[in-house]
Amino acid sequence: MFDWIRTRLPERWQKDHPFVPVVRLSGAIGMVTPLRPGLSLASCAPALAKAFSYKHAPAVAIIVNSPGGSPVQSRLIYQRIRALAEEKEKQVFVFVEDVAASGGYLIALAGDEIVVDPSSIVGSIGVVAATFGFTEAMKKLGVERRVYTSGEHKVMLDPFQPVDEEDVAHLKALQAEIHETFIDLVKERRGDILQDDVDLFNGRYWTGQQAQGFGLVDKIGDLRGVLRERYGPDVKFKLISSDRSFLMRRGGARGATIAAGPDGVRLEASGLADDLVSTLEERALWARYGL
Repeated sequence: MFDWIRTRLPERWQKDHPFVPVVRLSGAIGMVTPLRPGLSLASCAPALAKAFSYKHAPAVAIIVNSPGGSPVQSRLIYQRIRALAEEKEKQVFVFVEDVAASGGYLIALAGDEIVVDPSSIVGSIGVVAATFGFTEAMKKLGVERRVYTSGEHKVMLDPFQPVDEEDVAHLKALQAEIHETFIDLVKERRGDILQDDVDLFNGRYWTGQQAQGFGLVDKIGDLRGVLRERYGPDVKFKLISSDRSFLMRRGGARGATIAAGPDGVRLEASGLADDLVSTLEERALWARYGL
């Protein structure tokens, strides 16, 4: 009870009692819908700014549990963490829970130390794009696709049209460039300890125990144990969350509205279809790692 009160006192009263702000970054990255805000820079920036604002906190702990997603949002979150760490001169500890794969691992690279569970899933340093092909199904159904564009490649990789090898080659070139950016960041942050005799950049993922041996992470442990070892048994933890109301968390800004009616307040989400698709995509990302 007293510990709970202590971490909520004004900062000037806390400086004799070490505590570490904790930010949880969980979920697929960039999949923003009315009912599922997703993990993006916009969704986590307030919590990150608040966590790094504590002048007397010696470090900030980031809990990562993500199967990946948008490479852009992953990098933006990484850059914000590093910028705040340098500006506020804070040590950053990243603690991986179930998964830090693909974009999730890119975010984890923001840590000065990356700590994992032996059974955490780590890695998947690569780029993926997936779609479907419905051309034969449309023929059987007698459905004709009609698309009108002002650019011959405006509907490249359209699932309702035959595969165009030129479009596929263009996509793979883009993926290769994004992949190379990812690899460069891994080498920049971990290059001095990465194992040379293993191909770490082919998209495979490993357990936390294996990842430690490869140099992708620093140690096996957990948040409480590692930070108590570093800052003493009296260190306290304060979970920082974004300052958003319940309705904002559930409503969002993409087609969902809050309405009052005879049955009380209800959520009218015109983006429910988008939310369903996003949920299925996120479920597929987690399933890739057996979760």
